[in-house]
Amino acid sequence: MRQPLASRSGFTSRIYSATVEFEATASRVWKKLPRAERRLAAAAFLREPVPELLASVLAAIVRTRHVRPQVARAMVPEEQATALAGILDPGETLAGSLLVALHLAERRPLLAAFLDALGIPHENGVMKDGGEDQAPDPARVEQAARELEGRFPAAEVELYFNVLLLQDSERWGALRGLGAQR
Repeated sequence: MRQPLASRSGFTSRIYSATVEFEATASRVWKKLPRAERRLAAAAFLREPVPELLASVLAAIVRTRHVRPQVARAMVPEEQATALAGILDPGETLAGSLLVALHLAERRPLLAAFLDALGIPHENGVMKDGGEDQAPDPARVEQAARELEGRFPAAEVELYFNVLLLQDSERWGALRGLGAQR
């Protein structure tokens, strides 16, 4: 019998009064996303691809679609995004980049609202230099999360918090125990 995720990953939280079990890897987060969200993330990534990862994208499409590399390269971006969205295990690095692309392209208002509530300087949801120096106070993190309640879908907030934890678990560690004292 498998252990509950919370005991495997150590990332457990409560958001909007529901228990949230954060995933420990970007690959696991990617697998759990609905295909429509994976499609949005893939399309966002392909609009501004990370050059170092483009070869990984094409290799994953070649492997799963059983096509030649030149066919994958010749696909229009929409077709590549659809193919990429169908890949459940693109690899940890690519999965992380896809999740970041989703948030930077599709969820900037959420990012900006959270950083505003924390008082962290940012430009349209991207932290400015100097805003990344220290972990925010856990009480402020909880208050900021409560301010998001009702403004954004809980699933989007949970995904954002999981991505933050994956990017920097020390800085965003307060998200793990979010709401536990409620």
